[in-house]
Amino acid sequence: MPDDHSDTLEITVNGQAVTVGDRSLTLLDVLRFQALVLSVKDGCSPQGQCGCCTVLVDGRPRVSCVTPVRRLRGKAIITVEGFDPNVAGAWADAFAATGGSQCGFCTPGIICRFEGLRATGADHHDREAAAKALLAHLCRCTGWQPVIDAWERFGSGLVDPKPDSDAKPNSGVEVSARVEVGVKVAVRNASLANETAARASELRAELEGGVTQQVGPHVALGQGGFADDTAPTDALFAAASGDGWVVAPTRAEALRLAAGNQARHTTAVFGPPIALPAGEWALSLQTSWVEPGYLETDASWCEPGGRPASPLANGGAFGAKRASRVTDAARMLADRYQQPVRVLYSRIDAVRRGPKRPPLAAGLRADGSGVVRVARTPGIRQVIGAVAPGVHVVEVEIAGPPTAVDIRGAGWLEMEAMAAALRGEVGWITAPGGGAASASISADGSVDVWVRCGDPLDETVLRSYCTGAAHMGLGLVTSESLGVDENGEIHDLTLRSFGILRAVDTPTIRVTIEPDDGPTVNGSEAVFAAVASAAWLARGCPAEWPAR
Repeated sequence: MPDDHSDTLEITVNGQAVTVGDRSLTLLDVLRFQALVLSVKDGCSPQGQCGCCTVLVDGRPRVSCVTPVRRLRGKAIITVEGFDPNVAGAWADAFAATGGSQCGFCTPGIICRFEGLRATGADHHDREAAAKALLAHLCRCTGWQPVIDAWERFGSGLVDPKPDSDAKPNSGVEVSARVEVGVKVAVRNASLANETAARASELRAELEGGVTQQVGPHVALGQGGFADDTAPTDALFAAASGDGWVVAPTRAEALRLAAGNQARHTTAVFGPPIALPAGEWALSLQTSWVEPGYLETDASWCEPGGRPASPLANGGAFGAKRASRVTDAARMLADRYQQPVRVLYSRIDAVRRGPKRPPLAAGLRADGSGVVRVARTPGIRQVIGAVAPGVHVVEVEIAGPPTAVDIRGAGWLEMEAMAAALRGEVGWITAPGGGAASASISADGSVDVWVRCGDPLDETVLRSYCTGAAHMGLGLVTSESLGVDENGEIHDLTLRSFGILRAVDTPTIRVTIEPDDGPTVNGSEAVFAAVASAAWLARGCPAEWPAR
């Protein structure tokens, strides 16, 4: 075995020896890009703040993106691929049963965290312990509650970590679904009725997420088909640098060449970027910059002369990736180098280059008429006008990151919240897509949501998306902001600086799905607006968001 001063070292991953030739790499570099362990996701590297790359090192959870591989000689490294298949399957089933996994990008790391917590003998009915364990993680989709439900369900006896292999399907024609856990494959039987139900679940997820999405236990294990997971192993790596790209044989080298990847968080407080319109108003609102905070950063790859992989993959990123530059870059660079190229944004690239919801400053009279000054954004005038025809929209130039109407609820949500404030109640809010929702916040901070969106298709999936939308609506009004100075420079470049509510900060959210014989439509967008409105009303409608 090489000594401590050798250029190489050997580590053990899921029981297999892996020789590492560059001791400066992180464990994430080695696992994902050398050992090809794709359940280990990179959502913030090298910040160590999203938890998506969490693995077990000698049985204890560790964030691999900030763990130098040189410190791991003699350590046993386990990822979900290395779990006993029955245990991995039981965790996956628990997350699927509770809606604890939507895109599935964060869940392999959370499962490793929970497996480490389980090894300590923690009580599965102790939801507070699970929430505290999640302090090292971020889930942007689910609003945390379904994730903690999965922790409880795994230990409740509803999910058996050693399922009966002789169990038979209830009825119908048997079909096979292959669920791969590392190199081990478990073949599970399902009835034709279950296959139909699975398609209904996918349709609901597509309606809520805005893109084609997979649904099922395999998604919780990180097998949702993300863009970078499908890249060929011989692809070059490209990283953003200034207005261009640098290309290298490895991801680590591309990031080194790109430089400028230092994360930071400011303690400075920046006010709303747009001044209120002049006038006498019954109600006013100024919003700050807000970061969408999606976890899977923009990624694509392309063969020479081919079609680039979509960065949307298994998650819509709340509209923030629809115009991403990574697809054009992947095509251009593959043609230039005549070799497959995979393009990945770092977390900082996503913050600096990704679009934000347009900040605005609005004043309304008691009759709902008024003026909205909003960051110049193609289509924003039409979006606001569709829900607030009595409002005069003035677009203004401000320094800062790009903006887009594709961002979830951009423009129309703020107008619906102001309308609710004028009438003194949330009422029923109808989103542009047709779904309707109402919400209230109790004295203890808990949130009740009612949603109408036609046939639920899958109540677990719908409830999960609505819980996540409620979490986002709360955060938008009470805590989320992005530090951008008057020159447009972003000063908050770490995930934890965005103000996204943590599991320990998130109140109980109760979702009631109302009977509705109307068309089957998206429901979570209306929930987002309804909960934001309820949160603002509960705080007395202060003139700025976030209303800390």
